[in-house]
Amino acid sequence: MKVVTGVVGNDIHVVANRLIELSLNARGFEVFNLGVNTYLEEFFDAAVETGADILLISSLNGEAEGWAREVKLLKSKYKTLDDLVMVIGGNLVVGTADADTIVPKYKKYGFDLVFHQVDLNTGLDTLEEFIKERKAS
Repeated sequence: MKVVTGVVGNDIHVVANRLIELSLNARGFEVFNLGVNTYLEEFFDAAVETGADILLISSLNGEAEGWAREVKLLKSKYKTLDDLVMVIGGNLVVGTADADTIVPKYKKYGFDLVFHQVDLNTGLDTLEEFIKERKAS
């Protein structure tokens, strides 16, 4: 499966981004890493260009919410992305908040899976299970 990944907005956390890429590669995914400081439009354009199955956006500086609010609207402009699995993870707020508050908010923005301060391998295990279940249905 093809995955477009990168760090959204004004976020320069390159080490975590590289670890995500390496972990996805180790699990057999074909990864297209857009790097850091990536705008939402770039993610969607790359998903179209690569024929990606999954869009995995990360944020470590906590500013993802400001960028993620437009996800559903942007995705609707790309007619070929109806089946794209939308994932966001990292530190998804500035300050503190629990997952019970954050996850529903991001799902409302259009994400299928939301991982706020979740261990990378746990998140990727959940992603793989989600994909299996989706294929089975």
